[in-house]
Amino acid sequence: MTAKTNAGSRTVAVQLRRILLELARREDECAADERATLPYWLACPPSVQGHRAAADALREQADRLLARTRPTLASGGGRIA
Repeated sequence: MTAKTNAGSRTVAVQLRRILLELARREDECAADERATLPYWLACPPSVQGHRAAADALREQADRLLARTRPTLASGGGRIA
């Protein structure tokens, strides 16, 4: 891969990560909104747990994407000239 291709892939990965994090934020918001409609003494409904699990999974994927696209010293990407 050329430096230009690497930079393009990195840009796409950063944009995709932002999208994944935004989706996670929205899932958290849905969970909070739904939970807020119920009295505190009621058990948390499965749909709220599902929104929270989806948010966690989206954040995990965003972190994995970042880890895969981060330049490493072994590949020469982290070298300071």
